[in-house]
Amino acid sequence: MKAAIIGSGVASLAISIRLAKLGYDVQVFEANESIGGKLYSFHQDGYRFDGGPSLFTMPMYVTELLALADLNETDVFDYEELEESCRYFWPDGSQLKGFSNPEKFAQEAEQAFGVDRNTVLAYFDHIKSIYESSGKIFLEKSLHQSETWLSKDALSALLKIHRFDLFKSMHQANLKQLKEPHLVQLFDRFATYNGSNPYKAPGILNVIPWLEHGFGTFFPKGGMRQIPIALEQAAKKLGVQFHTNCLVKEILHDKKGANGLLVQMQSEGDQTFQADVVVSNSDVYYTYENLLPNVPTPKRIKTQERSGSAVVFYWGIARSFPELHLHNIFFSNDYKKEFETLFTEKQLPEDPTVYVNVSSKLEKSDAPESCENWFVMINAPSHESQDWRNSISQLRARVIKILGDRLQVNLEKLIATERIWSPPDIQRDTMSFKGALYGTSSNSQLAAFLRHPNFSNQLEHLYFCGGSVHPGGGIPLALLSAKITSEIITDHEAE
Repeated sequence: MKAAIIGSGVASLAISIRLAKLGYDVQVFEANESIGGKLYSFHQDGYRFDGGPSLFTMPMYVTELLALADLNETDVFDYEELEESCRYFWPDGSQLKGFSNPEKFAQEAEQAFGVDRNTVLAYFDHIKSIYESSGKIFLEKSLHQSETWLSKDALSALLKIHRFDLFKSMHQANLKQLKEPHLVQLFDRFATYNGSNPYKAPGILNVIPWLEHGFGTFFPKGGMRQIPIALEQAAKKLGVQFHTNCLVKEILHDKKGANGLLVQMQSEGDQTFQADVVVSNSDVYYTYENLLPNVPTPKRIKTQERSGSAVVFYWGIARSFPELHLHNIFFSNDYKKEFETLFTEKQLPEDPTVYVNVSSKLEKSDAPESCENWFVMINAPSHESQDWRNSISQLRARVIKILGDRLQVNLEKLIATERIWSPPDIQRDTMSFKGALYGTSSNSQLAAFLRHPNFSNQLEHLYFCGGSVHPGGGIPLALLSAKITSEIITDHEAE
């Protein structure tokens, strides 16, 4: 049995390993010159930057894949657990070290804001219970197959659904339980982990901080790029073949279903590759609109609200800042207005929340001595018809002022090198529709059910994985999507 996989992001790498382990002859086709999708890196003027995702949680999903290839993780993939998940800074001068451990986090929150530590611990217990009750259904199984809902796990989850805050927004649930404004804003921010609005996204998504505080926060030695490098080693050990600089032009199919790919090879022109199974890790909208010219794009894919995007400034900073850690958040004054601007007005906010990742805090070689490599990310709307040139120029000035004022420094003079990645760039580089980082948003109670399934309802032998389909975006969920898809393939193709 032959499997052809479109794209080489982490979900592609994961499913290539799983299918190869099942005995498939697997070939992966990547349009870019290197594998890894959004998990790329680059060097510039003596600084190294991770280009895409910067947060690493739930490493067991990576090590599980390495074990399938009989690789010793310490030989190919080394990482460390962090005591702090993030440092938080507010406009009023308040600061908080966000310890990964819930007990230490609660103690720190009590000292910073006078909130009873038991209130914070009760919140963690609540979101932990949501995860333990719903995770196996909403994150580890297909929501689009009847057998999922006939299982004991599903029955147990449905009996407890009134506890999941499904009919409250994340913000409403956080406000009710935590009340203290700084902490409410802190936990509201986790909506951005899947590009959503905490004032609309359902409260069940408050499980997201539990993935960080319940399972820990980690850093791969060598940077985030080491994740796809390790997975590529595992895939190759199992016989997976990778074709880079190969643009997939069409998914071939007949009445029996998908049966191969038409691929533009860099030096050999167009070639046809036959396959018994085709898996697309490309954005599901792009897959239908560009790779399936004779298959109607499902109406829902065209009309669903897109997730948020981002503007990223990669700055080499000619100074070190001891007050910063690996992950840092500088909050805005008016969070609700910020999200209204992003999702209703579709513009960059006047007063943005700023995320700063500094991998050189842990990987010293990522920046020259006494310098730092800053990955500065601001939430952005999906790419419509905005005037990005002017708005990004204005945003850059605002971000430099915000960070300069908070850190009491003339930041502009410290920027030794710079690169910018914006929503149009993200659309071009990753083929993500409108530059949306997570496909569709989760700004409704039914969002989980409205995501495209991991299989096609129109073509047999065509499957999907990655952040634009179930269960969603981010490294852990992308890896879980590959697991779900491989299980569906096993069931469908055995029939």
